[in-house]
Amino acid sequence: MSRMPDVALTALAPAIWGSTYIITTSFLPQGYPITVALLRALPAGLLLLLYVRRLPWGVWWTRTFILGALNFSIFWIMLFISAYRLPGGVAATVGAVQPLIVIILSRLILGSKISRVSVIAGVTGIAGVALLVLTPNASLDPVGVAAGLAGAVSMALGTVLSRHWQPPISPLTFTAWQLTAGGLILLPVALLGEPALPSLTALNWLGFVYLGLIGAALTYILWFRGLSRIEPAAVAALGFLSPTVAMILGWAFAGQDLSAFQILGVAVVLVSTYASQKAQAGIRPASL
Repeated sequence: MSRMPDVALTALAPAIWGSTYIITTSFLPQGYPITVALLRALPAGLLLLLYVRRLPWGVWWTRTFILGALNFSIFWIMLFISAYRLPGGVAATVGAVQPLIVIILSRLILGSKISRVSVIAGVTGIAGVALLVLTPNASLDPVGVAAGLAGAVSMALGTVLSRHWQPPISPLTFTAWQLTAGGLILLPVALLGEPALPSLTALNWLGFVYLGLIGAALTYILWFRGLSRIEPAAVAALGFLSPTVAMILGWAFAGQDLSAFQILGVAVVLVSTYASQKAQAGIRPASL
């Protein structure tokens, strides 16, 4: 049976995540990254919980909060620290190591085989992202780089464990659990670490609704559905599409120029993503 429909549906998630930057900068109040992350996760999670009307049980309470922390709370906090301390291009390139980390963790946790083509495709994907977003005067900040790497490890571990820990529930319910758990962990961090939001405009509300319902609820349902059907290394490689879409949207709607190197970067990312999918096709973990 062809896996391409599953790959295509899963790829919609990082493609939509690529719109996060332009939505955040154009629709939301600036300077509230943790609060924005909280409002992206918790309301969407609670709405999904009201719909599915099913809570975790037994060991799934602990596993849900671990996954919620890895996939949302820790990942988003580290992402924002990295974004604040590094130029956007450097932050994106550091975060692009995630597929390689997933390959290693899949071997250690799931017993998956390591494909040489997947490793080459992962390195090529990082190079493609670098061509897309790095500038000649990009500078490095050790704390920002460490935060970017920590965020990549957090999301990579959450990706692999989301495949390893598969409860007998739908991806919709699994998403509801994790979004709610991640939002609850972010709640005290936002309340203690950031000032209250200003009065929100209609445009602000529209941005929050989009990020919560589309950028979080819908995309993570597709993401976790993909993880239940496709190898984590193949799913993680689709993440290269996010900066690619972000760059294309910036060119289409924000008047940003695309250089020859950036166009080459788009081509390299697409080729590496395709190569990753081909390399992972048919590979299965030894045990789940």
